[in-house]
Formats: sequence, structure tokens, C-alpha cells
Amino acid sequence: MRTPLEAATKPNLDLIARNVVCGTIDPIASGVAPGSDASTFALLGYDPFKVYSGRGALEAEGSGVQVLPGIVALRRKFATVNNDLFVLDRRVGRIAGATISRG
Repeated sequence: MRTPLEAATKPNLDLIARNVVCGTIDPIASGVAPGSDASTFALLGYDPFKVYSGRGALEAEGSGVQVLPGIVALRRKFATVNNDLFVLDRRVGRIAGATISRG
């Protein structure tokens, strides 16, 4: 049985897969360990040092929250740990019905 990706009609991806050379790149700069967010900006042609202000604003916009000039959007992630602070689950579920306070 094939996976959905194997069964899908994807001529453009198939063309790329037939013609690529595998390797590694430094999407931001040599020696800079990039996160997926900053790397995406760089791969799309933006200079993340100039236009990227952090994941908070990016994820707020992606969640439908309009980030206006002067608004600071922070991102935090909750995790489940044991008594020795060993991480048991690095992603706790999303908070249903969360709202943004604009005090």
C-alpha cells in the first residue's frame, strides 16, 4: 500500500526530486544555527537580520491576531516536566479560547 504522498499527483515535486543534488546550506550565514522561522525568511529572499523580529509576531499573525506597530508579541511554550525537571513532553496542548489582552 502506498502512502498518500506516494499516491499523489505531484509533477513539480517529482521534477525537483529527479534533478536535485543533496547537501547542506547556511540559509542565514556561515556558523549561524538557524531556526525554521528565520530560515524560511532567508530562503524566501528576506534578510532575517533586517526584517525578522521573532517568532512571537509571526505566530500571532498566523493565528489571526493583527500585530500593529508598537505591539510586542511574545511566544512561550509550556512543557511537562517531572520532579527532577526532566522534560516529559515538550509541547503541551493549546489553550482553547485564549484571548489577547490589549491593555
